[in-house]
Amino acid sequence: MMAQYEKLLIKILRGASDAQIPFDQLCGLLVLLGFQERIRGSHHIFTRAEVEEIINIQPKDSHAKPYQVRQIRQVILKYRLGGDID
Repeated sequence: MMAQYEKLLIKILRGASDAQIPFDQLCGLLVLLGFQERIRGSHHIFTRAEVEEIINIQPKDSHAKPYQVRQIRQVILKYRLGGDID
């Protein structure tokens, strides 16, 4: 299970396939990185105490929207969150 999320994190950080990120896996990765998830309709809202930004994402079919994947990549890099998966 963890290897799946490590591969997903690498895929997100590479930035080569933002349109191909499965929405459910992205939500799971954010929870694994320590975010709290709230759901309002189709909006999945993720917050974390030491992260200033609020991540608000919606699925497009079964995938995440590419611009939202880019925003998440920026947050992961800014706060160096990728090292939390062990």
